[in-house]
Formats: sequence, structure tokens, C-alpha cells
Amino acid sequence: MSPGIKLGDTEIRFISLFESITGAVARDCVLDDTEERIIFVVKPGNIGLAIGKSGINIRRVREFLNKKAIDVVEYAEKPEAFITNTLSPAKIKTITITERRDGRKIALVTVDTKDRGIAIGKNGRNVARAKLLAKRHFNIDDVIIS
Repeated sequence: MSPGIKLGDTEIRFISLFESITGAVARDCVLDDTEERIIFVVKPGNIGLAIGKSGINIRRVREFLNKKAIDVVEYAEKPEAFITNTLSPAKIKTITITERRDGRKIALVTVDTKDRGIAIGKNGRNVARAKLLAKRHFNIDDVIIS
């Protein structure tokens, strides 16, 4: 668990269920009501275990939680690697994190032109996931795709 992240009863129950079904260790659980999805952040090296062969574990979790969308992101200690994981499977060229004069931290992500749509996602859902998790885990205020 990252310091400063607080989980409610619902998130704790979801993590417990997720871990018992998948065998993966979840570091965080985010209920994203705007996109009607649940995002689990798993320990490095646990992404394959979380998804399962042919996605069987994620399907089971989805059925138990009665949710359409379950996203799984692999945690990384470095913010650049973590943002790369949040935007997967888009191919990331570079990530530059800068602090503006007003104190806001911004991550500028450069992606291949052909992967821009994948990085942004339908209605911006992938970049929204990256922004949400970057803020929650690394206090990065914005993620900009270019």
C-alpha cells in the first residue's frame, strides 16, 4: 500500500475478493464511478497472475462484483514506469515529469502516432485512469499525451 492512500470498507472488501480469486497481491483499489469501473493496482510481477490464463481470473472477478469493467495496473516504484503501465498497451516513447511554477507536477507523455488513440482510449478513459492513479500514488496533477 502506498503511504497516504486511504481505503474504505468497500475497497477493502473488493481487494480481499480480488486476492482470493486471483492469488495476486493488490496494493490499491479505486472505484471509478465516472467510467463505471474498478481499478486494481497489483504488486510488481503479479499482473499475469491477476489476469489469469486467457483472462479467466478477471472474468471471475467481474462476475462476482457485477461490474462491466475491471482494470488491472501493475505498480512500479518510479512514476515514469507506473504511468507507462497505466497506459498499456500503448507504446510510450518518453515521459517527462516537470514541476510548474505554481507547484503543480505535470507528466508529459510522448507516444507513437499510431498508438495515440490507444493511450487516450475511448472517450479518454485510459488517460483518465493514468491521471487518477498518477495523482493518487505520486501526487502528479496532470498527464498530457502528445
